[in-house]
Amino acid sequence: MNLDELVAIDVHTHAEVSSRGGGASLDDDLHQASSAYFKVDDAHRKPTLEEMAAFYRERRMAAVVFTVDAEHATGTPPVPNEEVAEAAAANPDVFIPFASIDPFRGRAGIRQARRLVEEYGVKGFKFHPNIQGFQPNDRLAYGLYEVIEELGAIALFHTGQTGIGAGVPGGGGIRLKYSNPMYVDDVAVDFPELKIILAHPSFPWQDEALSVATHKPTVHIDLSGWSPKYFPPQLVQYANTLLRDKVLFGSDYPVISPDRWLADFAKLPIKDEVRPKILKENAVRLLGLREDS
Repeated sequence: MNLDELVAIDVHTHAEVSSRGGGASLDDDLHQASSAYFKVDDAHRKPTLEEMAAFYRERRMAAVVFTVDAEHATGTPPVPNEEVAEAAAANPDVFIPFASIDPFRGRAGIRQARRLVEEYGVKGFKFHPNIQGFQPNDRLAYGLYEVIEELGAIALFHTGQTGIGAGVPGGGGIRLKYSNPMYVDDVAVDFPELKIILAHPSFPWQDEALSVATHKPTVHIDLSGWSPKYFPPQLVQYANTLLRDKVLFGSDYPVISPDRWLADFAKLPIKDEVRPKILKENAVRLLGLREDS
């Protein structure tokens, strides 16, 4: 990966289909609800990993890519973590592999996490408490956090409202309360060396997310899942000041295109010296992409 030539690093993209048959992030009902919420043409919603690599290579960007494993709650097997990691190994100029392990997998999940880091070079793990059906501070997940912290990997948590299940009766069984970032504050206390990313502007808990990120030195915020033109003013203010070294560009591709995100971000009153930090430099440091970072 030629870091100097990269325009940006997108720290939040989804592998939504497996090229090997089977495997998906969501069942059909939740997938369609998410597409409707984000106003995404479903025909363009499911790129393969190779198509994603070509998409980001054309834009001179790198992307953190992951699946979401919520099989216990949804019954839907995820895109295999190994497939994502192998795609990253085949496209090292553009892909940075993360994984996802359902906390309900217990000890088997803990063993899998260690193997994914040690054998496949995975750099982090995505948790989606709403879909996976757990509070981040539930002891159920603490074995996973322990091994992630030990191996120096990153824990990325969905926070705030989710479009998944929106408009479906009962929200498709998805409970929004699990994505309050204050639950992740407990994780940051109990695992003080664990590198954490709070994903998305955390509506309706934006102030809570800003509080946690300013208080806990290992906690960062990614800006994915929203067009920047909808960012609340306090998020922009903190990104420009107290959190200038802890805020990260993320799109949530394929539900939001990095092209749209960057075009809207260019219109925000972000300081000239802060803009490159958000787009690339903070991610380079957090992900350890330079030997001196």
